[in-house]
Amino acid sequence: MERYGGGAILIQDYDPRWPAMFADERAHIAMALGSALVAVEHVGSTAVPGLAAKPIIDMLVGGRSLTQARSTCVAPLQRLGYVYLPEYESWLPEELFFRKGPPGPWTHHVHLMEPTAVRWGEQLLFRDYLRAHPEVAQEYGQLKRALAGAVGDDVVGFRAGKHPFIRTVLAKARAETALPA
Repeated sequence: MERYGGGAILIQDYDPRWPAMFADERAHIAMALGSALVAVEHVGSTAVPGLAAKPIIDMLVGGRSLTQARSTCVAPLQRLGYVYLPEYESWLPEELFFRKGPPGPWTHHVHLMEPTAVRWGEQLLFRDYLRAHPEVAQEYGQLKRALAGAVGDDVVGFRAGKHPFIRTVLAKARAETALPA
């Protein structure tokens, strides 16, 4: 079973410093990756104002190709303090996953992928829907607090518990974006 790494999963109230923390880290990543970088997006719960979250800044980092990213992006991210976790590719096959911070709890996650990946679009769609629907974000925060209390440090159980909610929100977001303007 995968463990959170720093004890029980912690969900805390929204911290207004999270966007600035993202902006600082985005600048470091842009400098380190240079022309290999296509885009950097702040995703996950810390990217949604008012949403309770694990205090980890999640970033989508877009590379031109996953093949190129493997050969040109891993070492520069490691020099910034990120740990590359290639074992995650078994369940996240279109991305390279990195963590930064003490060996749990971590402070930053990098999800490096091509911006054309399905997961890239889903992450942005989910984030944008929660930003536009604070009542849904509130529900999500309550769910995460309840799950954290129930699963302790079981990250897999935490993710599995969120999955039905995320799928429902993505379906609503897709339906909403399909409506004519």
